[in-house]
Amino acid sequence: MKRLRPTFLQTSHSVRVSTAASQRANSNTGIWALWGGLIGAVVAFLLNLPAQWMAQGLTKVSKGLVQLHEAQGSIWNGSGKLILTGGVGSRDALALPGRLNWQTNFSLSENNLPRLSLNVQASCCMSSAAKFHITPIKSMTALQLQFDNHRSEWPAQWLSGLGAPWNTMQPEGALVLETQQLAIELSRQSTVMVGSLNLTAQNLSSKLSTLKPMGSYQLRLTSDTGRSQQPLLNLSTQSGSLLLSGQGQWQGSQFQFRGEASAVPEHAAALSNLLNIIGRRQGARSLLSLG
Repeated sequence: MKRLRPTFLQTSHSVRVSTAASQRANSNTGIWALWGGLIGAVVAFLLNLPAQWMAQGLTKVSKGLVQLHEAQGSIWNGSGKLILTGGVGSRDALALPGRLNWQTNFSLSENNLPRLSLNVQASCCMSSAAKFHITPIKSMTALQLQFDNHRSEWPAQWLSGLGAPWNTMQPEGALVLETQQLAIELSRQSTVMVGSLNLTAQNLSSKLSTLKPMGSYQLRLTSDTGRSQQPLLNLSTQSGSLLLSGQGQWQGSQFQFRGEASAVPEHAAALSNLLNIIGRRQGARSLLSLG
């Protein structure tokens, strides 16, 4: 029996060592399983962020003027009804026909910086999806918004949802939106733009005038090459009896626009009520001011 005792002690020690190693292995496996579960839960949460978050963000950025109702899906792939309103507390609201669909994804830019791409499709107004990309600049102090060339056509009566004076004018016609090589760089100090954005109101008419149509007009947003490529807005008359003109640009963080409206002499009476509504009347003209 004395000869067997060392062997018995060695065996007991080996069993204890093996048991401790097994417990450590099980403990490590449990920790990795916990981390794996947490990472999986985070990824699943991010992939299924509700579309309602997109709706809340749009309302906040637009100060309530543009809203997304009946949002479905996630912020990455969803849809909703796009509505224009007069802002917080306004009773005016008008929904765009049909639903707005979106799809977002992440990728790397040519400079290996993260890039968020957004595809937007409105069946009522687009023959193909509008695409734009958001990328941080190398210094990480600014963002670049780049828009693919695109054309869409929207109902002018949708503007009535914005409240006064649009709900009084009740415009009718088609709004054609076009982008050409458009890119905007946003920073705290300035806004720099290249390319152009055109909004053409075709055959515009109003409930305030018996003259139908009153004319066609264009808002053109381009870069002002003489002022470090700051955005410059120009309003011009393409055709018609109502004459509109004006210019606007950003002064620091604020946008200012000045223009005027008038009528050709033979249709001055038919357009008088409209001229009283859209601006400050000064003789035969109506002065337009924003900002």
